[in-house]
Amino acid sequence: MAALRHSLVMTTLTGVFWGWIVAACLAVSMTLFSGQILSVDLISAGAGGLGAAAVYHFWKKGWLSFAAQAVVAADILVTLDGNAPLGASLTGAPATSAIIIVVFGVVTALVVRACLAGMPKGVLSRSLFETHLIRSMIGFGYVFFTAIVLLPFYIMLMTSLKSQQSLMSNPLDYSIDLGAGIETLFRSYIELFAIYDFGTFLLNTTFVSVMTVAITLLFCVPGAYAVARLRFRGRKALSRSILMIYMVPAIVLVIPLYAVFSQLGLRNTHLGLLIVYPATTVPVALYMLQGYFKGLPFELEEAGLMDGLNRWQVIAKITLPLAMPAMATVSLYVFMIAWNEFLFAFMFLDDTSLFTLSRGIVSLNSSEVPRQHLMAGAVIATIPVLVLFLWFERFLVQGLAAGGVKG
Repeated sequence: MAALRHSLVMTTLTGVFWGWIVAACLAVSMTLFSGQILSVDLISAGAGGLGAAAVYHFWKKGWLSFAAQAVVAADILVTLDGNAPLGASLTGAPATSAIIIVVFGVVTALVVRACLAGMPKGVLSRSLFETHLIRSMIGFGYVFFTAIVLLPFYIMLMTSLKSQQSLMSNPLDYSIDLGAGIETLFRSYIELFAIYDFGTFLLNTTFVSVMTVAITLLFCVPGAYAVARLRFRGRKALSRSILMIYMVPAIVLVIPLYAVFSQLGLRNTHLGLLIVYPATTVPVALYMLQGYFKGLPFELEEAGLMDGLNRWQVIAKITLPLAMPAMATVSLYVFMIAWNEFLFAFMFLDDTSLFTLSRGIVSLNSSEVPRQHLMAGAVIATIPVLVLFLWFERFLVQGLAAGGVKG
């Protein structure tokens, strides 16, 4: 076990491992960008990473060391791959090859330095060994989960900007021709609104989502305040059973609701959705807000009551302004649920003019609708929620942290 903890062994394993990871990421990225299928040679990629790690192990200081790492890694990759790094020929695709060589050398050098920083020579203690091992695992986790998140969105976006002819000629080519012109690139989006009435789906979803947020806040704010501040019989039982509704799967509820709504005339209406959606979002909103209300100083409300305010005035003038981060968090969470909900919309809505985005996108999934139009619809459904999430991120973090103090 002591031999495994030696710095030379750790350096070797780290260099080979990250040589493979960097080469694999480059191969996938360049395949998507260029349409040329690239592959990873494990021997050349691992040797390149090992070379960068060896240079850093024996020469750790300064920019010259970093430059030497990058040059050695790139040189080994080119030499062992026979002037065709990752299968991209230096003569057939010189620009692609040059990018691969430079990026492989620089990125490998950076990652190796980050993982091996501060490692002494000789046998490492168990603590140091685990520290450097965890660094590599954390780095791999970042790369892996980033790829899982970004890769589908990139494919979706690039597919929506391509023509049917280019998709049929090379399905793996996810590059775009920037010289084709704005109208050509965004033809799928234009036709989506002009032919398939996607603007109606967007307006319907916006209306249903905003109304769901309003109804949810209307019920959960006084309910959460009552659970957090007032004293009444069954308060603790109510507080603990708020999330019981989530123990019942939605698929179990949808059939009885379908039958009841059909008899009441609520099926195929937005009103039906505005009954079901808040019923599923109010419990979690109550749970989040009651934790935040419990964390607010009760002395502020007592001072308001002593100054002559009644309970509703205290809530409106003192509690709600202080609870704005939590309310923003709940609003964003509820909006995302209503915006992306599919099951109830799919079961209850039959009229095309009432379709929400999720229901409308599914209606486009047929042989008659080109694939790029379907991807364009998915992009349109994703971007508003993404923008809202980034815009309200500070409120989301603050609200979740504060709501978890005493919840």
